[in-house]
Order: sequence, then C-alpha cells, then structure tokens
Amino acid sequence: MNGLLEGIKDALAKGDQVQLVGFGAFKVKNREARQTRNSRTGEIISLPATKVPVFKVGKILKDSI
Repeated sequence: MNGLLEGIKDALAKGDQVQLVGFGAFKVKNREARQTRNSRTGEIISLPATKVPVFKVGKILKDSI
C-alpha cells in the first residue's frame, strides 16, 4: 500500500496525473495568489500562489455509492 501511495505522490510532484480506472483521478491544481481577510482581526492578508492535490471520483465508484 505504501508503494502505491509513494508512486502517486512522486507522479504528482512531477506534475503528472494519476488515473485509477473506475476509482478516480489525482491531479495537481494551481491556485493563484490572492488576498483574503483574517476573520478574527479583519486584516487583509496576501496568500501566495500554491499547488494543491485534487481527487476526482470515477463514475463506477460514484455510481456504486
């Protein structure tokens, strides 16, 4: 199991997409830099651009649930 997770992590780090047919797909999404408000203090803060992992459920898995 750890080998599978390491393989997915390594592929995502390279920018590749990993698709497990019937289960879903993992990919990396680029999130642009933005400004937001700190809800506690009301201060406006800047968030840098970042990359986030995204999982999209496959049709077979979705239909089975």
